[in-house]
Amino acid sequence: MRAMEPETLTPDLCVVGAGSGGLSVAAGAVQMGASVVLVEKGRMGGDCLNYGCVPSKALLAAAHAAADARAMGRFGVTAPGGVAVDFPAVMDHVRDVIAGIAPHDSQERFEALGCTVLRESARFVDGRTLEAGGVRIRPRRVVLATGSRPRLPDLPGLAEAEPLTNETVFDLREAPQRLLILGGGPIGTEMASAFLGLGVPVALATRGEILPKDDPELRAVVRHRLRADGLVLYENADITEVARADDGGPVLCFRDGRWVAGSHLLVAVGREPGIGGLNLEAAGIAHTPRGITVDARLRTSNTRVFAIGDVTGGLLFTHRAGHDAGIVVRNALFRLPAKAQHHAVPWVTYCDPELAQVGLTEEEARKKHGDSIRVITEGFDGNDRARAERRTEGRLKLVTDRKGRVLGCGIVGPHAGDLIQPWVLALSQGMKVGPLATMIAPYPTLGEVSKKAAGGFYTPRLFGAGTRRLVRALARLG
Repeated sequence: MRAMEPETLTPDLCVVGAGSGGLSVAAGAVQMGASVVLVEKGRMGGDCLNYGCVPSKALLAAAHAAADARAMGRFGVTAPGGVAVDFPAVMDHVRDVIAGIAPHDSQERFEALGCTVLRESARFVDGRTLEAGGVRIRPRRVVLATGSRPRLPDLPGLAEAEPLTNETVFDLREAPQRLLILGGGPIGTEMASAFLGLGVPVALATRGEILPKDDPELRAVVRHRLRADGLVLYENADITEVARADDGGPVLCFRDGRWVAGSHLLVAVGREPGIGGLNLEAAGIAHTPRGITVDARLRTSNTRVFAIGDVTGGLLFTHRAGHDAGIVVRNALFRLPAKAQHHAVPWVTYCDPELAQVGLTEEEARKKHGDSIRVITEGFDGNDRARAERRTEGRLKLVTDRKGRVLGCGIVGPHAGDLIQPWVLALSQGMKVGPLATMIAPYPTLGEVSKKAAGGFYTPRLFGAGTRRLVRALARLG
């Protein structure tokens, strides 16, 4: 008896990966009339909902609440009994936030929209065909949105230490007695800030400096605050192995003979693309250890296949994946030659204080444009709202060309992720600082710092000798 042929689906679009990017493509395409098969082997919502943006920000919100409560005395407010952190209740809060958002990303919602959802692993059979759970899919176009996963370094003793990653740290039900963090990028720094705020002793070791992609002047503010909050920080650390203490806890061993012990170890040294099992070779899709290779239209070397978000490497952010989704929909459905524009993708590290950046840092701008750039720094200590809230440690650093066109902006301070948004618009639209300098900002707000920095571009000319001569000349005319 001949074996039964597998079922074959022939949709307009097959989306592999139900994280933020894949869900945006699927929702947009099906509502525009395309037939869509959505394949996801893990949790709907992907890393952002389940292991990344959402749980980390929920944990940080709890930490900020605890830190604010401890600091309320500076406002003349006291509470009997002090501040207590119920760690299991904090983690229940994290789960509750995830559960509140999950229906928007659920299988049921996408099936109601009209998608066919397969909760299986997908692999290419050939350049036009995929297989998922015994079902063959032969779409007109494919979108790979399989994200990324934590990278574990090749370090002796690490596996035996059973380290936490961002995929497991939110499963904790008891607070660590002392948390060790390996890695000083955004994830490691955010988790250090969160656990410190919750009263957990934290030691962080990183190969270079913390937040290496950000401006040194701005990340110095974060470093100072973390240390003031109790972080034991080891920068430029050379870790040779992970040992075990007598109580079974992890011990980070340094090449120079130092060591630091803890009860738990969180590894946050980077990400790797989620391409395992896709059988990209069968589809003729080029890739490197950093991710799938794409052109400006986000097409792979197999032009029927697009790739978006983390799986392509580069900027590993949910909002970047969302931007990519819109580009792919225009290309795949409408055959418009839309191109991804990543020069104005902002990023924010949501530690306390927050650190946000868009465009070029001062160092990057000098390498690209030489000494023709202008750099304007505006401190929060000159902002009345920051003074009222006693949060004056922040600053904004603006980089422009000699004509005032915005090249980049970095902000460290409370709500930096919100304050960066006018500068994202300015950079994406090729604007000069003039509109921001002349806008009417409500008083008193932290947003005034942007207006003041933009106005700072004109200060040397406005209050210079030429202006004074003109004013005196006009005064002589009566």
